[in-house]
Amino acid sequence: MKKFFVIGNPIDHSLSPKLQNHWLKENNINALYDKIKLEELEVKDFIRDIKEQKIAGCNVTVPFKKTVIPFLDKLSPEAEQTQSVNTITFNNGDLVGHNTDIAGFDTAIKKLNFSLKGKRVLILGAGGVVPSIIFALKNMHVQEITISNRTKEKAENLKVLFSNLKILEWGNLTDFHMLINATSLGLKNEKINLNFSNLGHNKLFYDIIYNPRETQFLKMGKQLGHKTENGKTMFVYQAMEAFKLWHKIEPKVNRDTFKLLDND
Repeated sequence: MKKFFVIGNPIDHSLSPKLQNHWLKENNINALYDKIKLEELEVKDFIRDIKEQKIAGCNVTVPFKKTVIPFLDKLSPEAEQTQSVNTITFNNGDLVGHNTDIAGFDTAIKKLNFSLKGKRVLILGAGGVVPSIIFALKNMHVQEITISNRTKEKAENLKVLFSNLKILEWGNLTDFHMLINATSLGLKNEKINLNFSNLGHNKLFYDIIYNPRETQFLKMGKQLGHKTENGKTMFVYQAMEAFKLWHKIEPKVNRDTFKLLDND
């Protein structure tokens, strides 16, 4: 039986096994998907197990999306451009790093019917999935992308990958149409200690976090009368792309798929 994993730290919140095992069963594939918490020093050996095909493939979540890159043989164009890998496949003897976060985020925004063309976007956070979000936003022809991170240097580093980014001191807020929480603040019900009360109207508060379903950040946005959305749709569609890469089958995504995750 083939084994697939998602690696990260923390990893308890991940619903990837629930979703991937549902699709494996639905498509009669003899495989198992599980989650595993790794320390940074353990990543290299884990990746070697994929090379030796003791493990068939894996997903990668924070904080290892960049960590895994030196241990891979090839990167997809999107993974190369963003220097971010969330899916690893084994093809013809090569370990290949892919980035399906971009497609996941793109699909999620399209399903919201919220046009971002010519709009201004503020992203809180600078790690993990942020390069993928910037990549997708640029393809949506947004007017301006601003990054605010608690460690300013980390935000500045993103300018190496992407030109025309604006960097804002943490705690300052600028005028925007969409605000994205790409930090881990909210995974354990923490508050983002920023004042969002003077932002005007009709903003979109978007949280990459999907478990818990409604973070403090989204509750705050809702209380202020803004549109809010969590990262569940992005999560499902990035997972779908990973499943396609491993199994060459497109799994079904429907109301039951989302209901499955709601039950957690």
